Amino acid sequence: MADQATASAVQLPAVPAPPLAPWATDYRRSRGRLFAEAPSATRTEYQRDRDRIVHSTAFRRLAHKTQVFVPMAVDHFRTRLTHTIEVAQIARAVARSLGLDDDLAEALALAHDLGHTPFGHTGEDVLEVCMKPWGGFDHNAQALRIVTRLESRYARYDGLNLTWEMLEGLVKHNGPLVDRRGAPLARHAKKGVPADILEHDARQSLELWSYASAEAQAAALADDIAYNTHDIDDALRAGLIDFEALRGVEFVGDLLREVETQHPGLDRQRTIHEITRRLITRFVEDVIAESLRRLREHDCRSAAEVRGQSRPMVSFSPALESADKAIKGFLFPNVYRHPRIVVIRKNAADVVEHLFDRFMRDPTLLPGGRAQAAAECSEAERARIVCDYIAGMTDRYALAEHRRLFGHAPDLQ
Repeated sequence: MADQATASAVQLPAVPAPPLAPWATDYRRSRGRLFAEAPSATRTEYQRDRDRIVHSTAFRRLAHKTQVFVPMAVDHFRTRLTHTIEVAQIARAVARSLGLDDDLAEALALAHDLGHTPFGHTGEDVLEVCMKPWGGFDHNAQALRIVTRLESRYARYDGLNLTWEMLEGLVKHNGPLVDRRGAPLARHAKKGVPADILEHDARQSLELWSYASAEAQAAALADDIAYNTHDIDDALRAGLIDFEALRGVEFVGDLLREVETQHPGLDRQRTIHEITRRLITRFVEDVIAESLRRLREHDCRSAAEVRGQSRPMVSFSPALESADKAIKGFLFPNVYRHPRIVVIRKNAADVVEHLFDRFMRDPTLLPGGRAQAAAECSEAERARIVCDYIAGMTDRYALAEHRRLFGHAPDLQ
C-alpha cells in the first residue's frame, strides 16, 4: 500500500510540445472537447484522440470491412483497416515534413473511414438509396455519429468526446461544406449537408464555411495517395489489369518504364512493388514541396490563416494533380467496374438491401435493445436505427445476418 501511495504521488513531467511550424495546429491552443476533461499528464490532446480511436469498437471492425476487393479467398488484399494504417503512415510523413502536428494528422487518418459500411462503397450506395426518404446516408456524417453518439464506452458521455479540431477535420477534410451564407457546396449542393452534421454544428459550431486545418488536409491527400497506389497494387495482383494497361496511364507508365530500365528482367511481384513504392514516394514528395510553396506564398502564420484561405494549402502540384485524375480515371472503368467486381458488388448490394428491408418490416428481428427501440419510435427513427446497425456491420457479420434471416448468403469470391 505504501508503494502504491508513493507511486500515485510522483510528479510526472509536462508533456513536451513537438516543434511546430507557425501554420500548424497547436494542441495547447485546442478549442477543447464538448465535455470538459482535465489534461493528461503523459499525452497531448491529439495523442489522446488518436488513442481513443484505436481503442474504439468501430476501429476494430475496419479489419473485416472491404476496401475494394472482398478478401474472402485471398488474405493479402487491403481491408479498410490496412488501408487506414497506410493512410496514417503517409499522413504522418507529410505532416512531419511540413512542421504540422503529426499526432493530429495521424488521428484524423485513423478515423477517416470509421463511417464506412460493409462491402466498401457498394454498401454506402445501397444505404444511400434505402435512406433517401429519411435524409440519405453519408459516410463522413456516419463517422461523426460514431464518435459523438454511437460509441458507448465512457461513463460521462456518449461517443469519444474528441477535440474540436478532430471533429472539424472529420467533417471538412475535403473542404468547406457551405459558403458564408450557409448554401451547400460541392457534392452537398444537390442534396444538402447531412442532418447529423448540421445538428452537431448547431450544438458546437464546426465553421462549415472554412477549410479544415493543414493536418486534416494532409490526411485527405494521404487517403488519395494510399488508395490510388494500393488499388493499382491489388488490381495487378488480382489479375484485373496488367502492365501493358498501365503503360498508357499518365505518370504511372513513366514509372513502369523507369523500373524496367533500372531493373531489366525483374520478376512480376517485385516490379509491382517497385511501381507502387515509387508512386507513393513521388506523390508524397510532391505534396510536401507544393504545400510548402503555398504556405509560404500565402504567408500563413497560424492555423486560423490556413483555415481562412480560399483554396487548400496542402495540395498536389498541377502536374501531379493531373496524374492523380488520370489514375482515378483509369481505375474506375478498369478496376471498380471490372466485370468480376461488378458481379461481387451486385451480390453484396443484395445483402445490404435485403437486410434493410427485412429489419424495417420486422424490427423485432434486430438484436438486443435495438428491437424495442425500433418498435416504439417513428418510421424515420426506426430507419436510422436500422441504418446504424447495418453500417456498423463487418462483411462477414452482414453475411451471417443474411443467413440467419434468409437461410443463405451469396458467394462473394
